[in-house]
Amino acid sequence: MNTQTYNAGETATDIATVAVVGLGYIGLPTAAILAGKGLKVIGVDVNPYTVEAVNEGRVPFVEPDLGVHVAGAVSQGYLKAQAAMPEADAYIVAVPTPFQDDKTADLIYVEQAARNIAARIRPGNLVILESTSPPGTTRRMADVILQLRPDLTADANGGTEAVLFAHCPERVLPGKIMIELVTNDRIIGGLTPEAAIAAAGLYSTFCQGSIHLTDAATAEMAKLVENAYRDVNIAFANELSVISDNLGIDVWNLIELANHHPRVNILQPGPGVGGHCIAVDPWFIVSADPENSRLIRTAREVNDAKPGHVVAEVKAAVEGIDAPVIATLGLAFKANIDDTRESPAVEIVRRLAVDNPDARILVGRSFLGSTLPDELSPLPNVVSMVTDDAVAAADAVVLLVDHDSFREIRPEQLEGKAVIDTRGFWRS
Repeated sequence: MNTQTYNAGETATDIATVAVVGLGYIGLPTAAILAGKGLKVIGVDVNPYTVEAVNEGRVPFVEPDLGVHVAGAVSQGYLKAQAAMPEADAYIVAVPTPFQDDKTADLIYVEQAARNIAARIRPGNLVILESTSPPGTTRRMADVILQLRPDLTADANGGTEAVLFAHCPERVLPGKIMIELVTNDRIIGGLTPEAAIAAAGLYSTFCQGSIHLTDAATAEMAKLVENAYRDVNIAFANELSVISDNLGIDVWNLIELANHHPRVNILQPGPGVGGHCIAVDPWFIVSADPENSRLIRTAREVNDAKPGHVVAEVKAAVEGIDAPVIATLGLAFKANIDDTRESPAVEIVRRLAVDNPDARILVGRSFLGSTLPDELSPLPNVVSMVTDDAVAAADAVVLLVDHDSFREIRPEQLEGKAVIDTRGFWRS
């Protein structure tokens, strides 16, 4: 299928009821946006806390503006949540697709969603996979459903009404999801052209950006390519930071100077790369074609190695101090959110605690109060506390996440302490 741009209004959607499977960082905002357009939306999630929170009009994680949308949709009766799969006109699957130890995609949640949908699906229904996935996953999801429902087909022929399968990857930035869901362009790939057009009709109810139609495998690959491109560029900056440290060069000044060239735009280095997109998606490309993805693999390895470089810096800074106190600031994978998925900051704190059992690791954070993620909560020498108190007690302060609230830390609070600034936050 050649890529084409969908014209809004080209095919009016007759979908009235949508089931959104997975009410996480993408599923719940999508459900709330659709409900806000007057569609009846049923959110499906296996977590009882999430179901309860949504039905009370609450959001179980931090995302600006989402709470208003959820509360309004629930109060008006357009959005509800439940554990059981309902009958619906369309199903949007937005479940996790983590990678396994060998860096291949774990599709267990997609397959489970497909099995549950198979029990409720009807001819003419639309099934959309939003979860970021390796090429071929939409076809695999369709195969699971059709094997369980041999009375159905994905290709209309002989007057038989087909089930329509499509892939529509999310392309949003945490912290701006409610804006970007509406304004960003969308890529929609169908197993058939009819499926792509039907999915575009549904997304056109709220999407103000252009909608680009293609086949499912290309749409799956497009999302992976976008994030692999970013990962490669971040790896260049992170590798520069390590080289600069070894040569005694201020990497931030170096990049600033190099970027004065009219065709150079080097990104900023950090403690690594996290999140469920950039830290994961490139591996899906590598697993799909290991022999020809050498650059993408190397970029992943460079970024995955950066937390170890930061840990070594911290160890050097507190060498010779008995039972050092180390304040680490931030655990999220990016600024001003609470999402710690694949966060290099969490890995750095964990390694500091495990490698230095006599040290106290104080976590000063902007989100989630005193709660620590599962990777850190069993460690007896890791404590979450008020940021100012952590800084005051510390021998070394490690800036891991550039939350706006950390700008309130005054220069005099850092006097006499070793400072490891992985974000160039306090250069001035």
